[in-house]
Amino acid sequence: MAYWVVKAVLTPVLRFLFRVRVEGAEHIPADGAAILASNHLSFSDSIFLPLVLRRRITFVAKAEYFDDPKTAWFFRAVGQIPIKREGGSASQGALDAATEVLEGGGLFGIYPEGTRSPDGRLYKGHTGVARLALRNRCPVLAVAMIGTREAQPIGQVKPNFFMPITVRISEPMSFERYDDRADDPRVLREITDQVMFELRELSGQEYVHQYAKRKDTEEGAAAAEPARIASVVAADGLAGTFDRVAAAG
Repeated sequence: MAYWVVKAVLTPVLRFLFRVRVEGAEHIPADGAAILASNHLSFSDSIFLPLVLRRRITFVAKAEYFDDPKTAWFFRAVGQIPIKREGGSASQGALDAATEVLEGGGLFGIYPEGTRSPDGRLYKGHTGVARLALRNRCPVLAVAMIGTREAQPIGQVKPNFFMPITVRISEPMSFERYDDRADDPRVLREITDQVMFELRELSGQEYVHQYAKRKDTEEGAAAAEPARIASVVAADGLAGTFDRVAAAG
């Protein structure tokens, strides 16, 4: 319920504060499981994407963000769930959490790059998106977030208002032909590269065929940023934060 309340309140506010345009929304399935694989330029990507969709979308987030009840509600309200790490790695925990969402017929959002782009370019994707698509036999839609880096650069809590934001969504990509090769590393890489190619075409970003890395100082600031933003929301109340962090998440 909190998800839909926050969505209903924030959507008109964000559309007032930013010039939001959505292209390809008709490609989102009306029901059933699907994976939305997005480029990642800003923390606000995880805010704008849910708000422009008619269906609920779920992301996974670090469990640490849910430790404080004062901020946990916020992350759940914007469609994020903690990574389950019991008995395995964080990556396996993320896959398990995603599988639960997809088995329930939901939309799952994933950033194949694994982190925000440090310089605005599109980096090599990790194969988790391919594993999920094959394991759950569901389509993948590439989603290009355009303008979010300018609206809220990494490390900046207060967004730059009235910036143009475009959310561009591809047609569903099906990989059923690979169902009998779901554990083949070459297949996983091929599918992932197809998704990244589609993201490059949609976003117009320069592609870098290597995994994205952050400098230690940037990583520390970025890791603290979501909790800082959520703390502001929790302290001031939702209505009182719109003019400062509506696009920040």
